[in-house]
Amino acid sequence: MFEIIEKRQLSADVYYMKVSAPEIARNRKAGQFVLVQIDVEYGERIPLTIADANAKEGWIALVFQAVGATTLKLSRKKEGESLAVILGPLGNPTHIEKKGTVVCVGGGIGVAPLHPIVQAHKAVGNKVIVIMGARNKDLIIFEKEMRELADEVILMTDDGSAGTKGLVTEPLKTICENSKPDEVVAIGPPIMMKFCAATTEPFQVPTTVSLNTIMIDGTGMCGGCRVTVGGKTKFVCVDGPEFDGHQVDWANMMMRMKAFKDREAEDLHKCRMETQAEKLAAEGAK
Repeated sequence: MFEIIEKRQLSADVYYMKVSAPEIARNRKAGQFVLVQIDVEYGERIPLTIADANAKEGWIALVFQAVGATTLKLSRKKEGESLAVILGPLGNPTHIEKKGTVVCVGGGIGVAPLHPIVQAHKAVGNKVIVIMGARNKDLIIFEKEMRELADEVILMTDDGSAGTKGLVTEPLKTICENSKPDEVVAIGPPIMMKFCAATTEPFQVPTTVSLNTIMIDGTGMCGGCRVTVGGKTKFVCVDGPEFDGHQVDWANMMMRMKAFKDREAEDLHKCRMETQAEKLAAEGAK
């Protein structure tokens, strides 16, 4: 069992959870993820990228958004409680080498898994520019951590309530026009990563994206995380999670992810109804 050491809410439905996992903490590398199973009775596993870790203290940090039944159940876990299974580290780590200037673009909750990648690039001596995007100021996460690490942080919000009003692709294009970076790394909603790749392609800037698809076993057997990259079938769990953003078939990926939306909404509704029923039963027992 993996004990929850610390838990805090970062925004309306985004949570930070520090979990005791000594072996994973010792072996993880930037860009890798874990599969989490909340309890023995509830068997669904969900992929979560490791946002931070401390090998000496034996913990990893996970950041997740409570948008489905499983993540909603996870958000209700308390400090001192445990998670049944954490499998990992999984996936191929980010390729880190001395390059020069790396632009890291994070959208929404995607800023959290970008954190260890920024750490790793700084550790080898790269200049790192971070572009962070959120719908509004209340949804910004990891700003303090990024400002402590990066050489420059550019903050964008849809409504202009913090930083500059606009999309992350706007400063990204300006950077590519003025001083072509050596690499761009983008993590966030698929549509954001798609347009980041479209922005950098005319400038021939290598662009890495981290895909977060439906995943069950983490070994490639279930096929749930199947994507098309460069015309070939790839599996996010074993071939990724990072790919060349210019080669990803975004239309195919988003179509496959959309196919699960109705079932996710149904499960989330059921989970909320069960919670409400439990609450009413508890009140009635008083």
